[in-house]
Amino acid sequence: MPELPEMETYRKLLTEQLQGATITRVQIEREKSVNVAKDSFIRTVEGSRILSVTRRAKHLLFQLDNGFVLLLHLMLGGWMYLGNETDKPERTFQVILSFGDRSLYFIGLRLGYLHLLSPAEVEERLKPLGPEPLSPMLSESSFQARLKGKKGRLKTTLVDQKWIAGIGNCYSDEISYQAGLLPHRSMNELQGEEIRRLYLAIQSVLQEAIGYGGYMEHPLFLEDRLTGGYNDQCKVYDREGEPCLRCSHGIVKEELSSRKTFYCPNCQV
Repeated sequence: MPELPEMETYRKLLTEQLQGATITRVQIEREKSVNVAKDSFIRTVEGSRILSVTRRAKHLLFQLDNGFVLLLHLMLGGWMYLGNETDKPERTFQVILSFGDRSLYFIGLRLGYLHLLSPAEVEERLKPLGPEPLSPMLSESSFQARLKGKKGRLKTTLVDQKWIAGIGNCYSDEISYQAGLLPHRSMNELQGEEIRRLYLAIQSVLQEAIGYGGYMEHPLFLEDRLTGGYNDQCKVYDREGEPCLRCSHGIVKEELSSRKTFYCPNCQV
């Protein structure tokens, strides 16, 4: 599932490619991917202009000049491609937004969605989300305050979108590794220096992942050389049996709360 770095990469690239562009045509191949009647969605979105593309947690928000917002959540297996009839992937598309001779193809939206909402509806939808992990508002002291009384395991806490928003399966493992903490650790056991290492790991891992374009396998457009660059930078995720880059011990894969989890049992404590 795309996480904060992947969606931030999409935000950056789509802003460069589509900010100010007019949506000339809308095609909906799967009505369950949108939240209003097909005809109403098309009528409202066609002819509007994209003012900006912003991100909140794992969501993208396409701000339209008619006052509406397209709220995107790719969920598991969702991705996008910006191209034309010649270079588009051989996939099934659930929604297509066209901009003249180019189109933005939404792929794999079986669980994901592209919802047409008012700003007030967007605010209500996103209200339960916790703070952005890279926001200046989440200082080290405020992070420590959020930990007070927090129970549960490290892995499940990191992926709890109501606690901190945007971290998922991959980056929770990478953050735990960077902090030298086992994903099984109970949050109320963490002390002083461990909490500081965890906070710094969240910052460094997410910033590095954004710099490398996240781990998405599919480029956003034909000349895209950014998306997916973090694949080769993962220290533990999807590296079961490979040697730890710190201590050479084999990386272990387990299931924790029904989530696949990767860690080094030797240098994470």
